[in-house]
Amino acid sequence: MNVILIAVIVLGAIGLVSALILFIAAKRFAVQEDERIAKVQEVLPGANCGGCGFPGCAGFSSACVTAADKGSIDGMLCPVGGQPVMEKIAAILGLEATASAPKVAVVRCNGTCENRPRIAEFDGAQSCRVQQMLGSGETACAYGCLGCGDCVDACQFDAIHINPETGLPEVDEEKCTACGACAKACPRNIIEIRLKGLKNRRVVVLCNNKDKGAIAKKACSAACIACQKCVKVCKFEAITVDANLAHIDAEKCKLCRKCEDECPQNAIHAFNFPPRKPKAETPAAEQPAPAVAPAAPATAAAPATEAK
Repeated sequence: MNVILIAVIVLGAIGLVSALILFIAAKRFAVQEDERIAKVQEVLPGANCGGCGFPGCAGFSSACVTAADKGSIDGMLCPVGGQPVMEKIAAILGLEATASAPKVAVVRCNGTCENRPRIAEFDGAQSCRVQQMLGSGETACAYGCLGCGDCVDACQFDAIHINPETGLPEVDEEKCTACGACAKACPRNIIEIRLKGLKNRRVVVLCNNKDKGAIAKKACSAACIACQKCVKVCKFEAITVDANLAHIDAEKCKLCRKCEDECPQNAIHAFNFPPRKPKAETPAAEQPAPAVAPAAPATAAAPATEAK
């Protein structure tokens, strides 16, 4: 009995000493969290989507406070909350929020069922990532959309859906927050986060095929063939061709749409522009009369020879 009592007393003493040591260590090495971090996190939407580039809203809050201590939060953006949330954060941190250009997800593929017919049938898990690991998918294009909807599953805002007629994902611009979750989920890097543009208008190359022209065109009738006609017609140097694929710089593009008209493959598409007015035909009465070539001067008739 005495042995058990002694053991209990010893263990209790050890526990008490250990608790005292831990208490002293916690007080001595405690890290004081800036109260501004909690205030910033309160105004965030709490989506934890990672679109800001940080591990969740807590990581973004801490990064904002760190940036504020350096004098500016320029470049920091919560894609879900947008400019209104950034203004609240700036007010908490005693700074001014600079206006940031809104962005949207763009699916850079026009390989519809009509343009890119199926040549095989995949009988397995309906996952783009699985198909990418096993081969080129159900079409001959090794760069186009696989159409299984990994991007749809990744979106927390119900902003992207597969069109059953085309087999391609379509983005709802009103719901899209440009968080980038769909872009990260796509194993072929087809989805790009681009500037929405002036009046939500933008011109984009809807192709991701990096094969040479003849091979790309064989796989998809709407593929970019790197002919560079768009590059030559653009006066603003907004288009470059790299790895057999054209790309339009959204910051340089002036939305003139000349490249769209010039593309022989219909690979360049303009979004949210008003319908073009049909060219008015000039009435026949107003058309200029065709130029008439001047008549040749008449040659003098040769004198008749008198008969002898």
